[in-house]
Amino acid sequence: MKKHRVHTKESFWRRTENYRIALLYLLPSIVLFSLFMFYPMINSLYLSFFFTDAQGEPTTFVGWENYLYLFQSESFRKSVVATLLFVLYTVPPSVILALFLALIANENLKGIGIFRTIFASTLGMSVAASAVIWLFMFHPTAGVLNSFLSLINLPSVNWLQDSTMALISVAITTVWMNTGFSFLIILGGLQNIDRDLYESSRIDGASYFYQLRRITVPMLSPTLFFIITITFINSFQSFGQIDILTGGGPAEATNLIIYSIYREAFIYYQFGPASAQAILLFLAVLVLTLLQFKFGERKVHYQ
Repeated sequence: MKKHRVHTKESFWRRTENYRIALLYLLPSIVLFSLFMFYPMINSLYLSFFFTDAQGEPTTFVGWENYLYLFQSESFRKSVVATLLFVLYTVPPSVILALFLALIANENLKGIGIFRTIFASTLGMSVAASAVIWLFMFHPTAGVLNSFLSLINLPSVNWLQDSTMALISVAITTVWMNTGFSFLIILGGLQNIDRDLYESSRIDGASYFYQLRRITVPMLSPTLFFIITITFINSFQSFGQIDILTGGGPAEATNLIIYSIYREAFIYYQFGPASAQAILLFLAVLVLTLLQFKFGERKVHYQ
């Protein structure tokens, strides 16, 4: 009986050897994710049910009161509307512009490598540097955009001071920042498409736009699905350009939820409502992403 137990134990130890080796390789990632993702998430959920002091320490348990406060807050409703508009202003233009540039750069033309480098150049720039560049461009008197408008006899625009144009201006900056990464991924997807498909369709007399609609887009759909998902999530997490360009103003026109969380926590020291906003933002992004996978992935054609 004892020998049988030892044999069973050794067999189990041998059977799980690959799992233990895999866990050992994954251990650094698990530790990092636990420290910088899982723990902050759990702590935010915990703090969302409390009033806190200026140091962020919980003082009074209030249950769902922080969440009820948000749903009754006019400022939070403005943040939700501004966030949804910002996503609408950034995701479709970013993907369409990156696809357009990738189609151009995928052509076999002399010197096309120079343009590929230019199109991908925004990938190597930090958020702060990109935002400062656009801050000078949006300057009401010395900015290049208003200087161009004056050359063609059009009135100047208060890009960052007008409540209507401020969100559009930040969206333009974000689209410009996201284009480099999206362009490279889409270009890689285009170059992986079998060239024989184009040759066969060209022999059959297919036009360029017919090839684009029947070959390029279907074969590129997994890449486009990935880019749309990543750009969608990044839009909800945009912070640096808002902080540098507008600071959430004017009149909270660019006070996105992610920036509202920052203001509540690190300016007003209201860590309870800030944590509640973080949890709501996480749930919103999670639900919308799952819906995108459920309905959007149906149109994806894997090779």
